[in-house]
Amino acid sequence: MTTLIKALEWRYAVKKMNGHTVPADKLEKILDAMRLAPSSMGVQPYSVIVISDPALKEQILPLARDQKQIVDCSHLLVFAAWDNITPERAAAFLDDHATARNVSVDSLSYYKGVLDNLMKRPAEENFNWNARQAYIAFGIAIAAAAEEGVDATPMEGFNGPGLDTLLGLDQEGLRSVTILPLGYRDAENDWLAPLVKVRREKSKLVLRK
Repeated sequence: MTTLIKALEWRYAVKKMNGHTVPADKLEKILDAMRLAPSSMGVQPYSVIVISDPALKEQILPLARDQKQIVDCSHLLVFAAWDNITPERAAAFLDDHATARNVSVDSLSYYKGVLDNLMKRPAEENFNWNARQAYIAFGIAIAAAAEEGVDATPMEGFNGPGLDTLLGLDQEGLRSVTILPLGYRDAENDWLAPLVKVRREKSKLVLRK
């Protein structure tokens, strides 16, 4: 835990990256940690798109308010939530669950019942629920990057529908909810690098009853 705390103290939302490439092994460790993030029932109702193509990042730049981390990063992670819980997605989850635990789909009546109830809700309500699950994985990815000494800049300031169209996510039943450039800080040219990290005092943030 001490290592994690030190890593989180080290990290900040880098404003200027230097364009250096994140080694493949570090990227895979970050993605492995993200994959192991908790989600409700383990459904993981989202996908993560990894973008390294410079030309594609250039196309994304104007959709992300010209924030230069988009093109200066090594890899850009796009966290995209399912637009809804569908019968096909529910069936795939049950099949994966049954295979992983070597049980029959029929034995998963609890999960099937919950999924059936979710599918009765409006699509937008399900999308919002899915997006919250994606944010858990997003947070885990940020922490994992810090442990690997890789900078990560959380971003919500982008044109979601535009990005979805560019990447074809809308054709796959996905909606982007947040993006995460991974790379390395250019500390000499980053105005935020020398500033002290500001967080609320624990006594004000944590309420004990």
